[in-house]
Amino acid sequence: MRPHVVAQVAVSVDGVTSGFAVDQARFYALATLWQEDVTLIGADTILAEEHSLRATQQRAVRAAGPLLAVVDSRARVREWESLRGLGHWSDVLALYADQTPARPLDSVTPELVTGYDRVDLTEALDLLGSQYDAKVVRVDSTGRLLTALLELDLIDELALLMHPVVVGNGQRWDPAEHYRLSLANAEEFEGGVLWLRYCISGLVE
Repeated sequence: MRPHVVAQVAVSVDGVTSGFAVDQARFYALATLWQEDVTLIGADTILAEEHSLRATQQRAVRAAGPLLAVVDSRARVREWESLRGLGHWSDVLALYADQTPARPLDSVTPELVTGYDRVDLTEALDLLGSQYDAKVVRVDSTGRLLTALLELDLIDELALLMHPVVVGNGQRWDPAEHYRLSLANAEEFEGGVLWLRYCISGLVE
């Protein structure tokens, strides 16, 4: 059975996801409420942080933590041991496709191969449910991965941590389609930050 998939995104009032001070402590404190079994993230997000990953002090694996699954169709991620050593996750899992370039022969990173040229996200989620007993998957992405999951109708719940600022220019959370959202919960925090939880019930016809 496919797990429940939730995406949590920090945004400004005008829908920008960068260029403002995100309340990181609040964001990740709220993220723990999902109690996800798997954190799903795209290779681009990991690659943007590779330099800092190398300099981060390594910690013990968090045995009770979620599994980190990285969509990496082109096998670009190299800092697998650094990711494992952050102390957030129980282990890391590389999501590859049949045509993903060959990995180093000495690689010990667990792999899940699905799809031909690119990772088949639908099948990957099904396999995370059946092979890894995942009940809840949290998507940690504001870019192409989130957009692709939305287009495939694979996001069940969307949580926006809206900051009271208008940025104007910057990377926007801007899906290509219009989705029907049902407000499940709204909460205001100190400083005017809003947490808006929506259930997604499909595309607007």
